[in-house]
Amino acid sequence: MTIIEIIVTILLGTAAGFINTFAGGGSMLVVPFLIFIGLPANVANATNRIAILLQNVVSVSGFKQKKILDFKTDSKLLLPVALGSIVGAFIAVDINEEIFKKVIAGLLIVMFFMLLLNPDAWVKANADKAKMKSPWLRNVIFFFLGIYGGFIQIGIGFFLLAGLVLGCGYDLLKANAIKLFIVLFYTIIALAIFIWNGLVDFKVGLILACGNMLGAWLGVRFSIKWGAKYIRYFLLAVLVIVAVRLFFS
Repeated sequence: MTIIEIIVTILLGTAAGFINTFAGGGSMLVVPFLIFIGLPANVANATNRIAILLQNVVSVSGFKQKKILDFKTDSKLLLPVALGSIVGAFIAVDINEEIFKKVIAGLLIVMFFMLLLNPDAWVKANADKAKMKSPWLRNVIFFFLGIYGGFIQIGIGFFLLAGLVLGCGYDLLKANAIKLFIVLFYTIIALAIFIWNGLVDFKVGLILACGNMLGAWLGVRFSIKWGAKYIRYFLLAVLVIVAVRLFFS
């Protein structure tokens, strides 16, 4: 990596760490960037997990210190997500690189419309009504969310927030904290699988993680006071650019 690429990677990691902690969606910026600087799509997806892991160590610790997160009571969904993440990670290991690039581009388009329709406001509007009666159905849903998260990080934050608020009845702030706890847990499993299969670029991942951890530290402090609407417009513009670039690269 050149000096410029290192600086841009750290700055982008800071933005992604803040966005991921603040609401979700930072990997939409990071994974395409890693591909643009020369990493194969599957390596970019795997390498990003180093930054996600260290970022969430910081953010989960922050929410724990603020007593928003309780490891004992907020861990009931870890098992189904963890089991799903194993399946998803192995799918990501074996998928064809060109197909994977198109999958990422397609997911970016999906995320664009999710942001355009303002899912944050939709989740808030329905939070008080959400109580899923069947714990088995909840576990099945989070198992499939784990498959998605193990497969690719892009957009998982939005899906987890929707599941935690609409499916479990948590308020948005509590759901955001639990989301980060869940992602931290399954990322350990997925990253181990990617490392075993030789898909992780540790140098790039650790450089990126420096930024992500700083962004996470800032995100915890601002997430309680702010909403996600200020980030949404920025992400909408970037999503169009990177999705088009991936489709035609």
